[in-house]
Amino acid sequence: MARVFVDGRAVEAAIAVRQAVQADGHEVEFVESVRELEGRLGGAAEVALVLTGPPGEARANAMRGLFEAEIPRPPVLGLTEETHPDARRQLARSFDLDEALPLPVDPDEVRVVLQAHLDRYDLQRQTGIIGRTEAVREILERVHMIAPVMSTVLLTGESGTGKELVARAFHRLSPRRARAFIAVNCAALPESLLESELFGHEKGAFTGATSLRRGMFELADGGTLLLDEIAEMPLPTQTRLLRILESRRFMRVGGDHEIRVSVRVVAATNRDLRQAVETGEFRRDLYYRLNVLNVHVPPLRERRRDIPVLIRRFISEFSRQHDREFRGLAPEALQILLDYDWPGNIRELRNLIESMVVLAPGSVIRPEDIPPEIGSGRMSLVPSPARIAPAAGVGAGSIPSSPQLAFVFRTLVDLKVDIDDLKREFEAYRSGARQLPPAPPRSGAGEDIEDAIEIDITDAVETTDATGTEVVSVAGDGPEPEHGPEPADGPEPEHDPGQADGPEPADAAVIAIRPGMTMEEIERAAIIAVLRHAGGNRRRAAEALGIGERTIYRKIRKYDIN
Repeated sequence: MARVFVDGRAVEAAIAVRQAVQADGHEVEFVESVRELEGRLGGAAEVALVLTGPPGEARANAMRGLFEAEIPRPPVLGLTEETHPDARRQLARSFDLDEALPLPVDPDEVRVVLQAHLDRYDLQRQTGIIGRTEAVREILERVHMIAPVMSTVLLTGESGTGKELVARAFHRLSPRRARAFIAVNCAALPESLLESELFGHEKGAFTGATSLRRGMFELADGGTLLLDEIAEMPLPTQTRLLRILESRRFMRVGGDHEIRVSVRVVAATNRDLRQAVETGEFRRDLYYRLNVLNVHVPPLRERRRDIPVLIRRFISEFSRQHDREFRGLAPEALQILLDYDWPGNIRELRNLIESMVVLAPGSVIRPEDIPPEIGSGRMSLVPSPARIAPAAGVGAGSIPSSPQLAFVFRTLVDLKVDIDDLKREFEAYRSGARQLPPAPPRSGAGEDIEDAIEIDITDAVETTDATGTEVVSVAGDGPEPEHGPEPADGPEPEHDPGQADGPEPADAAVIAIRPGMTMEEIERAAIIAVLRHAGGNRRRAAEALGIGERTIYRKIRKYDIN
């Protein structure tokens, strides 16, 4: 039973609301002003407020101030003469109402709507899921429907959106609430330890296993197990997990008998599992087994109306924790946070509020207290293209002096090249046009396959000069080079075909191959010649050589080509 405060200014509507609410067993009290509610909203009892007329700007501001400390906020419903749903939604948003109902009062509609909002309010108080946007309402409804059942749930959403909080809500509202809730981060454990952590091991199962250890599945028996970052789980462990989900039985590492458990599995990921299935990184059958019930947690930038509520919650929490008195944010500072995209989502917002509460000099957070990268409107961990130096052959500039920024940039470049190579290989595979060449003969047990020549010289023109040296002209997009007169008889001056730092030869597209040169020297000379012919453009050079960009990047680093 809840206490429902009804605005008594419009007597006829107030009496109709009281009769409808009392029919469901709720306690009803009439109030004439917002001040009468001070000190009466807290406590364990559920409360709600029904306004029988438009609140007006002054009354709405007083109501916001009254409810500011109540997170989650009790439901506030309003009655209006507006009949069109869009007009009622606009009115509710303007005066910060949960819902606006049309006049004259429909008792059945009042009971149904009020009970729905009371249920949602109670759910938020139990789970800690904060927010009043439609996205949060959908999540709460899904939690309410899914929590009582045994089925496996797959939680998707960006990192920092609160997926673990939703998983704990499933457990808290389920019949398993009295048993354990255990969260395992699959990305934080190496493959050699993950199976032991999940399934346990017997004494002597491997070096260092000095005693029997129960795994997470055993510890969560009768409760809930959250497998966070499930997309990072190795394929062998995925196979064992599929077996457990199907049979609810498993064996410890090194064990010889099966153990039966009753565990509800909730899996979470910030990656697209469908794409991981297509690339072979995730088992298709396991994906279908996990994706019985799916809940998507939206990013914070898609629920900006929840940002002020979350900020008030975090300020209240950290003010008590750090014994700092804070009244909140200045309007200008709040607007900056509302305009920011929040790539780190709620986790980033929470950490930012804590730092500002600790470091801000006054009791109100002002724009100057906000870090510059947030105040500029968008923060990126990757340096701006205008400030970043492209790699050699791509454009002018130099890599940023910061080692961290340089590392991030090079990692992203390598990743892009890997993806481009994969796309080309996949398209060639689908069209059936690519035929893999036979493996080169191995000269020794220690020879690395990557040391084999990757240059396609089927279109090259081979000639022999007067000294008996083979000369290979590499095919390119430009005109055929014009050769000068034959060299006079006499000793050939010494020349290192792999030298990239000396003066450029008259014909940059000619490779001199002499007896005694190693395959690596020939390959290095070929790459240098093609890079010169392509004007330093690595993409064009890779296409001319018939190899991927990732390969030519690796070769350039390997041979220290400037």
